[in-house]
Amino acid sequence: MCELLAMSANVPTDICFSFSGLMQRGGNTGPHKDGWGITFYEGKGCRSFKDPLPSAESPIAHLVTDYPIKSEAVVCHIRQANSGEVNLENTHPFIRQIWGRHWTYAHNGQLADYKQALPVKYHMPVGQTDSEHAFCWLMDQIHLRFGTAEPDAKTLFTYIASLCDDIRKLGVFNLILTNGECIFAYCTNNLHWITRRAPFGKASLIDAEMVVNFHEETTANDVVTVIATRPLTDDEQWHKMATGQWQLFQLGESIASGKAIT
Repeated sequence: MCELLAMSANVPTDICFSFSGLMQRGGNTGPHKDGWGITFYEGKGCRSFKDPLPSAESPIAHLVTDYPIKSEAVVCHIRQANSGEVNLENTHPFIRQIWGRHWTYAHNGQLADYKQALPVKYHMPVGQTDSEHAFCWLMDQIHLRFGTAEPDAKTLFTYIASLCDDIRKLGVFNLILTNGECIFAYCTNNLHWITRRAPFGKASLIDAEMVVNFHEETTANDVVTVIATRPLTDDEQWHKMATGQWQLFQLGESIASGKAIT
């Protein structure tokens, strides 16, 4: 299956260190060689880089590691295809618009009978993946539930968590979703997160020979949360999410969480 990566920070922060580890899993230290993508937010705007090539071999991926784009919200995905061809239109993350915001979505897992169980009407898929179809269904349900009146973040994402509980009945559904302000993570079977804050220390990547001393790269007020399918470092304490658990982060801090009754 695929792997996910996201970041929520209280100051514009680059994700070069974490991405340098994840990209190696795209065809080098891991089998996720069927494309990759990353989206960075700057205010209400966002910029995306996507490539159906393996991230370990992609010149665009190397550009991202060398170009320290600073953002408060980032979503990344490396793909191991199980639904849809290996091409650009099926490459995560996917983006849709609602309430004047770009929403970015990435999924890890596989869903059965999703077209029948998740009928879409307003937000139509461009590609052929179960992942994008589920995203379009989520956007439809949000539109039908709230219309033009955007609710507060906790109300909105608690409702989205209930929708994820329904999707999880169709198979494995690990999700990262953001509107540029909040990062929402939902776990079926494999998702981890870590929040870094002062006092900062050193960290070593598992998949690349790279060590960073965050004390030298940050201020005492910085807060950065990283979410990943599997831990990216081997000398830090990552939190493993449980089945049906969800977390909502804003500016690096956890602002809401919950867990489905299984």
